[in-house]
Amino acid sequence: MLTTVGLLGFGNVGSGVAKLIKTEGGLIADKLGWPLKLAKCLVRDLNAARGFEPEPGLLTTDPSEVVGNPEVQVVCELIGGVEPAKTLILRALEAGQHVVTANKALLATHGLEIFRKASEVNRDVMFEAAVAGAIPVIRTLKEGLTANRIQALYGILNGTTNHIITRMSKDALTFAEALAEAQAAGFAEADPTADVEGHDAAHKLVLLSALAYGVLPKLDDIHVEGITKLDPIDFAFAAEFGYVIKLLATASLHNGQGPLEVRLHPTMLPAGHLLSGVNGVMNAITIRGHASGDIFLSGPGAGMMPTASSVVGDIIEVARTHQSLESSLRPPILGWRKLKSDSVMPMSEALLGYYLRLTVLDRPGVLSAISGILGAHNISIAQVIQRGQNNLTGWVDLVMLTHKALEKDLQKALVATRELEAVREARLIRVEESL
Repeated sequence: MLTTVGLLGFGNVGSGVAKLIKTEGGLIADKLGWPLKLAKCLVRDLNAARGFEPEPGLLTTDPSEVVGNPEVQVVCELIGGVEPAKTLILRALEAGQHVVTANKALLATHGLEIFRKASEVNRDVMFEAAVAGAIPVIRTLKEGLTANRIQALYGILNGTTNHIITRMSKDALTFAEALAEAQAAGFAEADPTADVEGHDAAHKLVLLSALAYGVLPKLDDIHVEGITKLDPIDFAFAAEFGYVIKLLATASLHNGQGPLEVRLHPTMLPAGHLLSGVNGVMNAITIRGHASGDIFLSGPGAGMMPTASSVVGDIIEVARTHQSLESSLRPPILGWRKLKSDSVMPMSEALLGYYLRLTVLDRPGVLSAISGILGAHNISIAQVIQRGQNNLTGWVDLVMLTHKALEKDLQKALVATRELEAVREARLIRVEESL
């Protein structure tokens, strides 16, 4: 007995998957009870240079040699993007093949269609590698914490942004300097938009929300904010207040009951929190179950072999399930028999603390005017720092921490504050105290 696998894509991750199946075949067989066999691998160019040299005859440019091939039981999609990945996955499911994918963008935008098709034909869609690389967070939510009501989930889900933030924090680099350094080191793409604007992490957050709460949010309903507006001075002020800045993904039940609150934005965390110590390209997730308490998972969130580790783990799980269960008993893909249609709470209703950095003219009455605006919008000031005047410009940084306030009230207050003649700039970073 053996399980046959076909790869769609033989790039960095695909090569890693092939390498792992080839070099660790004995270990896999010992754990699974039978071997995995690579049957075919779809590529664009048969003659391209590769990180792992495949066996003769393994590569093909014809998708039908993988998708719909009766000799391939598990199709592993690693080409990325929406098309042709979506079409090939749906075709594979229709053909009775199981699917393993690392395609977070596709699942975040078209997951319902794919999951419904898999349920209809009684086939698996596994995607551990789509979220946080080698960290087994999906299996933890689906299996290890299945008896728990998940009260909250917080994550650092993108290694590129975490590396940039770490460099800005530790060495006072500007965003542009830290990004250029990350690109030179291979930690950031030539076009880093998906990472630095938060899109990559948001795709992962959608999938984690579905696993934790049985609700697959629409991306357009989630507040997503990247790191491009962060400034080294904000990291310095954060440290002075006892905080660390991270790009934090959050999914939680508002006030512990509902509705579902899903958001992604730069956040100040207490310096002693476990997530505050996650630096460089590492990812981490904290999951709070009502029975388990807080679970902390951390590890490499990307890279050839860490991602391949999750992909091959999914293939093994599919192989094990395929052999041991009747299709009618196959466990649900997202851990829920039926996804709920609950809406996500609007960001305007979020209740958070805020860090405000205002560039103001250093003259009498300015602080009083700003305090009056905040008070009129139900916002209470917790701490204030004012730095000395710039003798050349007359402008000064006025920094405040607020007590918890509604996002909608804070935004209205900022609009009014920016209209003051004595205010040149007003920036905010949200603050999480009780993670």
